[in-house]
Amino acid sequence: MTGSEPNPPAPSEAARTWARIAALSFGGPAGQIAVMHRILVEEKRWIGERRFLHALNFCMLLPGPEAQQLATYLGWLLNGTRGGLIAGGLFILPGLLSIMALSWLYALHGEAPLVAAIFFGLKAGVLAIVLQAVIRLGRRALGGWLARIVAVVSFLSIFVLDVPFPVIVIGAALIGLLAGRGGQSRKGEPDEDGLKTPPMAGALFAGCLALLAWLVPVVLLALFVPGTVFDVIARFFSQMAVVTFGGAYAALAWVAQEAVAVQGWLRPGEMLDGLGLAETTPGPLIMVLQFVGFLAAFRDAGGLPPLLAGTLGGLLATWVTFAPCFAWIFLCAPWMERLRGSVAPAAALSMVTAAVVGVILNLALWFALHSLFGDVMLWQAGPVRLTLPVLVSFVPSFAALTLLALGLIFWRGVGIGTTLGIMAVVGVVVHLAGLV
Repeated sequence: MTGSEPNPPAPSEAARTWARIAALSFGGPAGQIAVMHRILVEEKRWIGERRFLHALNFCMLLPGPEAQQLATYLGWLLNGTRGGLIAGGLFILPGLLSIMALSWLYALHGEAPLVAAIFFGLKAGVLAIVLQAVIRLGRRALGGWLARIVAVVSFLSIFVLDVPFPVIVIGAALIGLLAGRGGQSRKGEPDEDGLKTPPMAGALFAGCLALLAWLVPVVLLALFVPGTVFDVIARFFSQMAVVTFGGAYAALAWVAQEAVAVQGWLRPGEMLDGLGLAETTPGPLIMVLQFVGFLAAFRDAGGLPPLLAGTLGGLLATWVTFAPCFAWIFLCAPWMERLRGSVAPAAALSMVTAAVVGVILNLALWFALHSLFGDVMLWQAGPVRLTLPVLVSFVPSFAALTLLALGLIFWRGVGIGTTLGIMAVVGVVVHLAGLV
């Protein structure tokens, strides 16, 4: 960093930069984190490499969307509490507006043949993207024998034994802590960016306000409209905000199964439709939860106009998903700054990330079973629970589109946005040809 560069940047310049990052944040958490790294570390040089990775490691350990939490953390580092609110808020805004508009379109015209054909193609593209996420994360996270064992055991635990996701993550973190004991600490080494940690008092105050902003609406809904879809949405996504560790894909693995199989808010194919919308719009991938909340309230409006109920349900799901994210960062980041260079958090992260590989593989397999086959069945023997396909319900047209999407991504190296655009067009072509 040169002496002529501002350190930290002026709030107005930082806000413009965060708006630019938000507008470029397509393609899920991996792409969004890459955009932040390129602009903040390489281009602006506001954040040093070690500081960036430390913040990322911490956010990966938190429940919820790691990319949005990373933006909040880095915004706080650069410009204090106000900077964290601006960075985190701007990161959410484009996706919130885009997904809400597309949710209206989906609710009103999703059954139209042409629109359904577009989403048929998008589903195949999304399945390929989830498989790519498994492979990418696996290459980075499964470097040792212990990490590979944790990933395999995590996959079998959730896919075969239906072990709760928080139990898997906590177990993986404990294994990492035990394995990392005695490692060499880097505490005390100077940071290359020269940033000073913002005051703790302001962050803690903002964190407490974020907790109130999250919990007060949940309590009021439980008191005044208990049992309604809005009460259920508030409690369901609040629970998700607490237990879904390991990033956006890990959260979606839990939510997809709960929202479809337990709550019955939408069908598996509709969950893939929502992921397709989130993948093709800027902002956090987990913004698909707004789509889930929208459809839940749209279909159980409780006397309200369905579109109004859906809009309120979508906004409520977004609120209780992201308000806790601000709370986790502002309450915990000041303490994490004091732990920079410690071995224990990094060791725990490595095993949590390995466990998440297994969880995302479960998500990919779950999506594949429900998309490639029209019907599935549950087979159970003691603690073993397996979802098995009904082979005669195989959908060859979807399998062909999935192979095409896989070829675009892995063979031709086509980007996520371009792949989804191509698959949407192919879906329409297949429909016009009478193949679906």
